[in-house]
Amino acid sequence: MSTRPTPSHDAARRGASSRALTAIASLGAALFMTLSPVHAADVGQALPVASVPGADGAPVPLYDGKAKLTYVDFWASWCGPCRESFPWMNEMQAKYGAQGLRIVAVNLDARRDDAQAFLKEVPAKVALAFDPKGGSAQRVGVRAMPSSVVLGPDGRVLMEHAGFRAEDKAELEARIAAALKAAKAP
Repeated sequence: MSTRPTPSHDAARRGASSRALTAIASLGAALFMTLSPVHAADVGQALPVASVPGADGAPVPLYDGKAKLTYVDFWASWCGPCRESFPWMNEMQAKYGAQGLRIVAVNLDARRDDAQAFLKEVPAKVALAFDPKGGSAQRVGVRAMPSSVVLGPDGRVLMEHAGFRAEDKAELEARIAAALKAAKAP
């Protein structure tokens, strides 16, 4: 009796090895996306992207010259923390919008259908823009999902944040409230 594996056994083992390597690579990529900092324009510099197309194709300015503070969030439908950040962004827009906060959520999905499915489950009450080729995120230097950049009344970067965790909410809100208080209307 032979103890050699059969060709079908070898193929099954190679398939399992391939799936394991794919899983490890995916996990590594996910950790990289989660742990890497955002590298936006330097604090004090203008954002290197002026606008991104909206749902109707018309440009959505990332800095509109009217808001005291603009929170620009880069997100994707496959991003777990993005599901947590949207309710928080909606809450911040409702709470601070009258004080001059404007939030723009820039979707980076290659397929608009993926973004729309996400938005049906997790509605947005903020301005939406769609960049399926990811050019805006690339120019800003986004390396984590979600990533956000906060612009002051002059359109310059005040702060940046990578990722989103429930324990970040209070600190982010405090920073936004302080920046709104300190900002003069444009």
